[in-house]
Amino acid sequence: MPAWLEDAVFYEIYPQSFLDTNGDGIGDFQGIIQKLNYIKNLGCNALWINPCFDSPFKDGGYDVRDYQKAAPRYGTNDDLKRLFTEAHQRGIRVLLDLVPGHTSEEHSWFIESSKAKPTEYRNRFIWTDHCFKRAEGLGFIGGETEREATYIINFFKCQPALNYGFLKPKEAWQLPMDHPDCIATREAMQEVMRFWLDAGCDGFRVDMAGSLVKGDDADKSGTQSIWRTIRAMLDAEYPEAVLVSEWSFPKQAINGGFHIDFFLDFTENQGGYRSLFRNYGTNATGSSDTSFFKAGAKGNIHAFLDEYLDQYEATKDKGYISLVTGNHDTIRLAYTLNPQELALAYGFIFTMPGVPFLYYGDEIGMRYLSLPTKEGGYFRTGSRTPMQWKAGKNLGFSDAAADKLYLAVDLSPDAPTVEAQEQDPGSLLSTVKALLKLRHENPDLQSRANLEIIYPQDKSPSSGPLVYRRGNFLVAVNPDLTAKSILIPGKVSAKEVYSIGQSCINGDTCRMEGQSFGVWAL
Repeated sequence: MPAWLEDAVFYEIYPQSFLDTNGDGIGDFQGIIQKLNYIKNLGCNALWINPCFDSPFKDGGYDVRDYQKAAPRYGTNDDLKRLFTEAHQRGIRVLLDLVPGHTSEEHSWFIESSKAKPTEYRNRFIWTDHCFKRAEGLGFIGGETEREATYIINFFKCQPALNYGFLKPKEAWQLPMDHPDCIATREAMQEVMRFWLDAGCDGFRVDMAGSLVKGDDADKSGTQSIWRTIRAMLDAEYPEAVLVSEWSFPKQAINGGFHIDFFLDFTENQGGYRSLFRNYGTNATGSSDTSFFKAGAKGNIHAFLDEYLDQYEATKDKGYISLVTGNHDTIRLAYTLNPQELALAYGFIFTMPGVPFLYYGDEIGMRYLSLPTKEGGYFRTGSRTPMQWKAGKNLGFSDAAADKLYLAVDLSPDAPTVEAQEQDPGSLLSTVKALLKLRHENPDLQSRANLEIIYPQDKSPSSGPLVYRRGNFLVAVNPDLTAKSILIPGKVSAKEVYSIGQSCINGDTCRMEGQSFGVWAL
């Protein structure tokens, strides 16, 4: 396990929306380089950069055309290497976004695989054995290539699935995992990883990490075995490199060799993550929101604890679980949470075990905008808008004309900006900086597995507070509007080290006013 993960805090950057330095309306590598000092001062010491390889951008770069070439819209390979160097000089690690389950339909591997005459890439992707053959349980495309077969897709139509084999092949066209051509696919992906690790990157966030092996791999045992092989390669050749999975089932992902897995709103945990911030929608009586961090919503923290603690206990000595403020696939938290509610949510995220991720713009409470889809974003597009640096033209993102921007900026008169919040000690940005400073200064509040839930202990509904111990620190958050008091087992001598709102500990009682957060040294 790379030691640097113990104190890591990641900042996720959607590169086309971060900072445009050449006036074309699209963010670029140079823009990231220019803001590295900002990222460092924010308190983040690691980056996850969303896909930045050559792509036709039918899915925001998650349709890779060339794994070993930087997307020209962002710069060159040399520009990306310079980003690695500049980041390292500031003590910042950099992860690239790896998409191993599929490529673009414009990738040279797929073009060769699509030919009627067999080539060495014939089985690099998954093809049936007839042009009208349906692939049971899998998405497929036919009628678009000269090859007399249909091919399997991994997500959108533009993303043909790479062939890592079937766990339990049932038809002749379904190759077993140990077929030489399936092994060749894995080895080709390892070469991609070596290429960028040798160039200076520090690891990979892996897109759809659990999607590799097909055919009755419900428990993902086949896919896990592939990732364990890859992890063994990394341990031997690049021991400081890190693998972060978009899997959202840590028991499988970490058992499969990943150092970190995200705790997201995926199939295996439909309630836990959502119950914290995103338990909103409509019902027969109108709008409803039972999110734990929404004031007055009366959310139940057990929905989170039941799922999270099960995953945490099973993986705490093997890897880390990551909680996130948001990402490029999720509606921003500011869609429903106000700045005070966001501050409490961030207090929780940044004082929990595991490696936290901060999505660009969340530190200032950037809003979710209702926008037409762009590059396959659909509803996600509104969370990918340009970073809001300062008042003025395009909020400091670009000098281009407004109609040339990748996406429109927030035109609201009160749109939050970095410049304004840096001048306000009570701003959300100042809160984020203070929380990350507290985390970095105290090892007990970092990634290590030292979580003890103090309250609630039973299964009765609880809208707050949540109280937990991290080593020599006690942390309590009360998102409810009303004050709460709880008993802490045994008398404690506590010194407040950080607070949002009003809270105190007297003897064996912790009292928290409505909408408050506190950290005490014991």
